[in-house]
Amino acid sequence: MVEDFQEPISQLKENILSVWGRLDVDDINKKIAEKEALSNAPGFWDDNVKATKVMNDIKLLKGRIEPWQKLVADIDDIETMYQMALEENDQALESELKEMYETASKDYEHYSILNLLSDEVDKNDCFLSVHAGAGGTEACDWTFMLSRMYQRWAERHGYKVEVVSQEEAEGGLKSINMRISGDYVYGYTKGEAGVHRLVRISPFDANARRHTSFASVYVFPVLDDSIEVNIEQKDLRVDTYRSGGKGGQHVNKTESAVRFTHIPTGIVVACDSERSQLMNRATAMSILRSRLYEYYKEQKEKENSKFAGEKKDISFGSQIRSYVFQPYTMVNDHRTKLKIGNIQDVMDGNIDPFLDEFLSAKWKGLSVTPDDDDMDDID
Repeated sequence: MVEDFQEPISQLKENILSVWGRLDVDDINKKIAEKEALSNAPGFWDDNVKATKVMNDIKLLKGRIEPWQKLVADIDDIETMYQMALEENDQALESELKEMYETASKDYEHYSILNLLSDEVDKNDCFLSVHAGAGGTEACDWTFMLSRMYQRWAERHGYKVEVVSQEEAEGGLKSINMRISGDYVYGYTKGEAGVHRLVRISPFDANARRHTSFASVYVFPVLDDSIEVNIEQKDLRVDTYRSGGKGGQHVNKTESAVRFTHIPTGIVVACDSERSQLMNRATAMSILRSRLYEYYKEQKEKENSKFAGEKKDISFGSQIRSYVFQPYTMVNDHRTKLKIGNIQDVMDGNIDPFLDEFLSAKWKGLSVTPDDDDMDDID
C-alpha cells in the first residue's frame, strides 16, 4: 500500500536534513573556492605533486557536500512521487516509489558512514601488513590468502596496490606489507587491524585433519607533508641487505633493500620492492613516519585499548574475525556480530559489509570490542 510509505519517507527526510544541517556548508564552499583559486593561478602545474594534492583536496571537499545536496533533492522527488502515487493509486508508480526510497535509504547509510571518516588521516592511503602467527606452514598460507583478499578488495574499488616488502616461507608468506592508494582508504581499512583466524581442513595435512591458524593485520596511514613527524638521525639504525627472491636470475645481487630501526621505540620497518636503494629508503621512511604517527598518537591520547587489536598475541582468544571453511562455511566478525556464509565471496575481496558494519557501529556509539562469548564453538 502506498500509504505505508508515509512514515518511512518522513523519517528518512528527517535523517537526511539532520545531517545536512550539521554540515558546515559555507566553510566547505569557502575552502573549495580558495583551492580553486590556487588551481587557476599561473604556473600552478609547475609543481605537479602540489598541484595534484590541491586538485585531490577539491575533489574530497566536494565529496563532503555534493552527495548530501543530491539526497536532499532526492527526498523532495520521493515526496512528490508519493503524492502522485497516492492520488492516482497507480501500481506502477508505487513500484517506482519503492525503488526510489530504497535507493535513497542505501545512499543515506553509505554517506553517513563516510561522514565518520573525519580524522585528519582518514582520507589518506594506507600501509597494510599481514603477519603469520600460530599455525606454521598453514599460517603462512593463511597470510597469503588474506593478502590476496585485501588486494582483490582494492581492485574492486579501483585502488592501486603496491607490495612494499614480503618475506616468503614454505606454503605462502611469513609477512607482507603493501601500500593501498585511493580516497579514504585508511579510514575504511583501519578497523581491519587485529588477529584473523582460519579454521579449515589443511591441504598440507596428509591425514586431512582440521587446523586452526592465525594471522595479524596492521594498518597505518600514509602521511603527507602537512603532518609533521620528527625523526632524528641519531635515533635511527640503518641496515642494507640483498632482497630475497626465488633464486637464479631473480636474485638481487646488490644491497638495495633497506631496514630502519627506530631505537627509542624499537619500531622496525623495511622495504625491498625497488631495485634502487634510494627509492627503498624513501618508502621505508614513509612507513616509519606512519608507524611513529600512530605510536605517538597512542601515547598522547593514552587510549591503549583503542589499539588493542594490534597488540594481542596472534593466537587463540584474541581474534577479531573468524573464517571457518569446515565443518561449515562462515565468516564471523566478533566485534559487530556480522556473519556471512558465502566465504568464497569474502575471500575474493567482498569485505565491504564488514567494513561498513564496523564504521556503522562506531557511528551509532556501539561497542566494537571482540566478544569472547561470540567466538565460534567448533568441535
